[in-house]
Amino acid sequence: MNEIHDHIISTISYFQIKRIIKLNKQKYIKTEHHITLYKNNILTSTNQFNLKNVYDISYKSFSGRTGLLYLHTNQGVFTYEVDSDPSCFINEYKKLKYKKGT
Repeated sequence: MNEIHDHIISTISYFQIKRIIKLNKQKYIKTEHHITLYKNNILTSTNQFNLKNVYDISYKSFSGRTGLLYLHTNQGVFTYEVDSDPSCFINEYKKLKYKKGT
């Protein structure tokens, strides 16, 4: 495998909800995607972030099972809706970040 995607360290599912209107009826389509942490980067369904450009990852839970995972990057803050506890993913990111000293 290439160096960019050589070994999955951690992964977490996130959801996107798209609203569509068809024949005067409103529908919501929920799709599941993954955020994958590798040694040198983080990959989502639409973005790839070099780990040195990810400054932090934070999480805000809501009542119920869902919450928002925030990737703080040099391109801004990216928000992902998650329905599972992201602490393992965040801890793995922090281990890599502090190990590299970036």
